[in-house]
Order: sequence, then structure tokens, then C-alpha cells
Amino acid sequence: MWKELARQAFPAVEFSEPVDAARVAAAEQCLGCPLPSELVSLFRETDGMVGHDGVDTVWPLEQIVEQNLHFWSDDAFGELYMPFDALLFFGDQGGGDQFAVVRTPSRADIFVWEHEDDSRRWVARDLEDYLGRSLTDGGDDWYR
Repeated sequence: MWKELARQAFPAVEFSEPVDAARVAAAEQCLGCPLPSELVSLFRETDGMVGHDGVDTVWPLEQIVEQNLHFWSDDAFGELYMPFDALLFFGDQGGGDQFAVVRTPSRADIFVWEHEDDSRRWVARDLEDYLGRSLTDGGDDWYR
């Protein structure tokens, strides 16, 4: 379903090998929280998606773990930004802004974190909507 949806929006989208249940479980253990069911479903088909201009529309699972652990634990961020604990980042637009689901409280909505001003803004109602919008438009500022 996810690969088909992505190809409809952007035929040149790139995929990786699927992720097995053991790797998902290990990632969830490292993160200390479950991944959203939509992301788990996507990972059963592909370990991330590369869209326009080589942008990681959806990061590989390992990158999701690394980036979120970094954002949740880096003390220097506490001096620069509002806390990231409620967000689970999963992709970016190539210029520093990142996309996330809200994990506390759990929601399907997708938000963008704009790194220049630390704003967090709604951009899509769920992962399917996010993929459709980001892969169809293709510009690095599709969400503005």
C-alpha cells in the first residue's frame, strides 16, 4: 500500500528493503515507546523513502532511533529550543526542518519543526496525507 501510494505521488521515489518485526521491536525498546502503527506498516514495505532531490521523506528506522534519542537527550538543545519529548521525528525536507508525529498524546497528525524559529506547525492529517503532499509537490517548502 505505502509503496503504491508513494509511486502515485512521485514515480521516481526510492525505497529500501523492508524491516522485520524484530528490528522494529528493537527500535521501540531503544526509544522506550512504541512506533506509530502507520510507520510500522510502512517499514514492513520499505526502510524509509527518498523523494525529490534525494530528500529523506521518511528516514530509515535506524536514523529515526538515532535522531530522536539525540533530540530527546541533548542538554544543549534545552537552552535553544522547547522540549522535543512529545515529538517523534521521522523525516525532513533537506534544509533542517523536520517532520514528526506527536507521541504524547498519541496522534496521527504530522507536524513540522522549523529549526530557524523553533516553531511546530500542523502540516498533514496522517502519514498517508503527508506522503501525498510532500511527494506530489516536491518543493522543499511544500508545507509552508
